[in-house]
Amino acid sequence: MNDIQLGVIEARFADIIWQNEPIQSSELVKKSESELGWKKSTTFTVLRRLSEKGIFQNNGGTVTSLISKDEFYSMQSEKFVEETFDGSLPAFLAAFTKRKSLTKEEVASLRKMVAEYEED
Repeated sequence: MNDIQLGVIEARFADIIWQNEPIQSSELVKKSESELGWKKSTTFTVLRRLSEKGIFQNNGGTVTSLISKDEFYSMQSEKFVEETFDGSLPAFLAAFTKRKSLTKEEVASLRKMVAEYEED
């Protein structure tokens, strides 16, 4: 499942589902038309494609997710760190902070996450 990729438009469509689930397919068609300018056939084609990838399901006209938005983006982040930084979170953070400074709040949040991890 780590190989699931979403293009920009697919991600916008997925967000519509995640924000509104469970959602009736007829309502999804309306939202896709108003937010993405899609026709009914495009909505169902993309929904079928994302269902085949194991992200969503359309069961009796009700569309729900098989994986949450947080889980999906966690998998994508993990894959990025693995492929780009040989799985090293410290190497990722070092690269990230070379161009963007962390706020005091972000540093505190990171310290808290590490402390909680060490307690487990």
